[in-house]
Amino acid sequence: MKDDVSIPHIMLVAGEPSGDALGGELMEALKELTHGAVRITGAGGPKMIAQGLTSIFPMSDTSVMGPREVIPRLPLILRRMRETADFAVRERPDVLVIIDSPDFTHMVAKRVAKRAPDIPIANYVSPSVWAWRRGRARGMAKYVKRVLALLPFEPDFFRAEANLDCVYVGHPAIERLPAAGSGEAFRKARGLASDQPILLILPGSRTNEVKRLIADFGATAALLARDIPGIKFVLPTVPHVRHLVEEGVKSWTVPVELIEGEDEKRAAFDAATAALAASGTVSLELGLARVPMVIAYKIDPIAAWVVSGLLKVPSVVVVNLILDRPSVREFLQFAAKPAALADALKPLLRDTPARKQALADLDELREIMGVGGDRPSLRAARAVLEMLPPRLR
Repeated sequence: MKDDVSIPHIMLVAGEPSGDALGGELMEALKELTHGAVRITGAGGPKMIAQGLTSIFPMSDTSVMGPREVIPRLPLILRRMRETADFAVRERPDVLVIIDSPDFTHMVAKRVAKRAPDIPIANYVSPSVWAWRRGRARGMAKYVKRVLALLPFEPDFFRAEANLDCVYVGHPAIERLPAAGSGEAFRKARGLASDQPILLILPGSRTNEVKRLIADFGATAALLARDIPGIKFVLPTVPHVRHLVEEGVKSWTVPVELIEGEDEKRAAFDAATAALAASGTVSLELGLARVPMVIAYKIDPIAAWVVSGLLKVPSVVVVNLILDRPSVREFLQFAAKPAALADALKPLLRDTPARKQALADLDELREIMGVGGDRPSLRAARAVLEMLPPRLR
């Protein structure tokens, strides 16, 4: 039970590293807004533990991906769901916040809502129900009181689709923009002139993404090197796919610099002229960093056929969805050919009207997303505190 009924008790539940990172930032913001007069419990990982959380269970128990990892661990995952819901029902937090990992956190929320409907539940990072399975929004409204949205078009969607309260708080990428001057330092360290074109190449962070795109991205780079003198290619990667990237670039006919680490990646974003990237969150990161881009993606042909029938949005690039127009060119499946990718990139690597328009569009994106205002974690914390009972506000 609560140690002090005059202090808000907020329970956070994160099931994987992305949610843990958000949870840690949210905890910091909650403590900031309440001057430390807040009790935070729940489940999380190292980022949340660093902020003072005593986690109900080790996050490694639930941070698994794909059937091969999930199936052997399923009994343990189901037990952690029950234990987390039992904890909430027993401790009666003033607000329960589920963070990302919908397969885990939403099952916890449903159990809590059924047994303790008086506990208000917030969902921080909604599933992409606006892209497919839109009916799931109405299902969420049965157990979620408020959605804390990362994307600015989500509040209108949830209100229209499910009459569900949704507050735009901002994407965490806003808090991870490149440091001022980092791009200049990146160029200086490599002896690159301020006007020398740099193309970032981002073939994805998943094994299948890299396997399907690395050869075509290399061929695209070769075509660009032929037509744009002095162009520099930089490929940010992550440890778990670096070996695949290293193997893939061996067959490239142009040199490419591989970099690793978040700070180096952000500095490269600040230095870049343009980018060729796999579809995903990275498109938003590039957009917020004002890097004009071309997006490509390939998945299994059968899966692509299924997805095309389910998809309810006109673009897979979130920048285009936010701007509500096809600003960023995207090449999917068989359209993602090196010649087409190179032709789309050339105008973005030179001082052209297309590049000027791309930069203007990205400035608009930054304004819509609220860059320069309160950090998203602070907005999220306010949205959570607004859910407290009147006696605690």
